Amino acid sequence: MSLLRTFLSAFLMLVPCWLRAQQSGVQASDELFRQSLEQQLGVEFTKDNSIVLLHTGQAKFDAMFTAIRAARHYVHLEYFNFRNDSIGLALFDLLGQKASEGVEVRAMFDSFGNSSNDSPLKRRHLEAIRATGVKVEEFDPLKFPWFNHAFHRDHRKIVVIDGKVCFTGGMNVADYYIHGRPEYGEWRDMHMQLTGSAVREYERIFARMWWQQTGEVLLNEKYLDFNTSYGPLPGSADVSHAQLPLLADTTSTSGSKVVGVVDRRPYATSKNMRKAYVAAIDAAQRNIQIVNPYPVNVKSVRRAMRRALKRGVRLEIMVSANSDVPITPDVVALEMRNFARRGAEVYYNQTGFHHSKVMMVDDIYCTVGSTNLDARSFLFDYEVNSFILDRSTTSQLQQIFEADKKNCIPFKASDYRRNYNFGHRLTGHFFSLFRGFF
Repeated sequence: MSLLRTFLSAFLMLVPCWLRAQQSGVQASDELFRQSLEQQLGVEFTKDNSIVLLHTGQAKFDAMFTAIRAARHYVHLEYFNFRNDSIGLALFDLLGQKASEGVEVRAMFDSFGNSSNDSPLKRRHLEAIRATGVKVEEFDPLKFPWFNHAFHRDHRKIVVIDGKVCFTGGMNVADYYIHGRPEYGEWRDMHMQLTGSAVREYERIFARMWWQQTGEVLLNEKYLDFNTSYGPLPGSADVSHAQLPLLADTTSTSGSKVVGVVDRRPYATSKNMRKAYVAAIDAAQRNIQIVNPYPVNVKSVRRAMRRALKRGVRLEIMVSANSDVPITPDVVALEMRNFARRGAEVYYNQTGFHHSKVMMVDDIYCTVGSTNLDARSFLFDYEVNSFILDRSTTSQLQQIFEADKKNCIPFKASDYRRNYNFGHRLTGHFFSLFRGFF
């Protein structure tokens, strides 16, 4: 009995120590990740942010339109495309109304993104929009020879209003985010409402792109003053403005979320996004959950995911059963088979087209943005992601992930030959050789 009591006493003393060590280890993963981004990429993390996740198109457009209606100074928009449909028309009607009130409105869209959608803005639409006072620009117009302009496209989605709030994530401007599409059904994606000092970085990103395309300089106190709660810059005019009607961040970390913004620009910061993903994955100690429509990956990210599996990290990947790109599903299936062989848990979501681009790590940090896990995003396009070191936001995304798993079919390595005939397997193997180009 004495020996048993000694054993139990030692056990009860060791358990709390073990739990603290485990907790300390998990906490260390976000610090390790943060230090990697600060030291390697020069990313500035700010600590005074609030985030409201918008995981439906209705939620995104309702919140964004409400904020735009209350704008008093400026509205800046940067999108891959504005679809010429009911939402696009309603948005530009609203922006024209704000311009007539004296609000400065600037909107930029990608030329390829516009041309590649099935309801593009045409010259007559742009002329009508400009006639309302809205400054609208087409980024890098497609010109002969077309292929000179095919690679580095602006895939970001950014709206900054009065420097107080940013709406960003994976959604363009299209009514199918609300109504779906006949060929896919529901169209899923993730967006967010961001307030706090991180908004400044999104304003800088927009201003840089606007200057690149138009030559107009926006990086001055007239715009940046609105981005801070610390008052105007020294020597600038004291400009006051009403609080925008925004959705409330109801989590316990409201106003204190730690956010770092990673901006990918071809040539200038071309490796930043894939380095950020690699750092996030390499720091993982327990679990990684990924939702992405095109997880065909680049070599560095693929290797980081394999290293995580070797360390014993639980890796869950959710992909969409439907896709808007004909070849991609066969290439994705081959990639998922290879990860499943290494122990990853793969889920094929059946709810329409799941186009969300999120990742959650160790229950404590996550990313939301425009980046697909493919070569276009990592090697060619302009992209932006927020990396959020916050348990509350990460938990919210995980809850959505777990709910979505109920509408998924698990995918095992052995399912590959059963579900994909010879023709699809051949397509997957052949085009996987060129996955660096799509």
